[in-house]
Order: sequence, then structure tokens, then C-alpha cells
Amino acid sequence: QVQLVESGGGLVQPGGSLRLSCAASGSIFRLNLMGWYRQAPGKERELVARFTDSGATMYADSVKARFTISRDNAKNTMYLQMSNLKPEDAAVYSCKAHKNGVWYWGQGTQVTVSS
Repeated sequence: QVQLVESGGGLVQPGGSLRLSCAASGSIFRLNLMGWYRQAPGKERELVARFTDSGATMYADSVKARFTISRDNAKNTMYLQMSNLKPEDAAVYSCKAHKNGVWYWGQGTQVTVSS
């Protein structure tokens, strides 16, 4: 079994920064930490940032130049550095991983952007 645990969310003022972490544990051999998604109240879950199969990064247009996705395979952890946060970035952020045709999700971490 695979467990994904996100952390780092919280309340931040507009223009502020947060760094989210997604730590994987359990049966992590050949686990592929894929990306970050978010869901705001009343909205569909949307992709924020992800890694392609070649390891390149892709971002939603709304977060380009403000968010950076990275991962440390040695620590089995993926990160999302978020800068210049806007009220519309407020959502529950979840990480997603893949292994042997099975997708795994974390429980999510809340990000609130408000003055």
C-alpha cells in the first residue's frame, strides 16, 4: 500500500508564499510522484503542476511563473513552491502518484489566501 501525506498549507496574505510537501511512504518502490492538483469550493479539481514521463514540468497557465514543482526521489517527497499567492489560489491542494497502473492521492492540505 502507498500513503501520500501533504503538508505545508495554511493561511497566507496575498503576495505571500508557501511550500507544500507530499511525502510518500509504504510500498514506494517504483512509485512515481506525478503532480499537484487543487480543488476550490464549488469547483472541479484542476491540475496545478505535474511532471511529464520524461521528467519535464508542466503548469496550469494560472500559476506559471509563480509556482514551481520539484521532487526529491531520495526522500520520496514532492514539493510545490508557491509564490505571489492570490485569493484565487485558495483551495485544497492534493498530490497524485502512480505505480503499476494504480493512481494514489493524498488527503490534501488547505491553502487560504486572505488579508
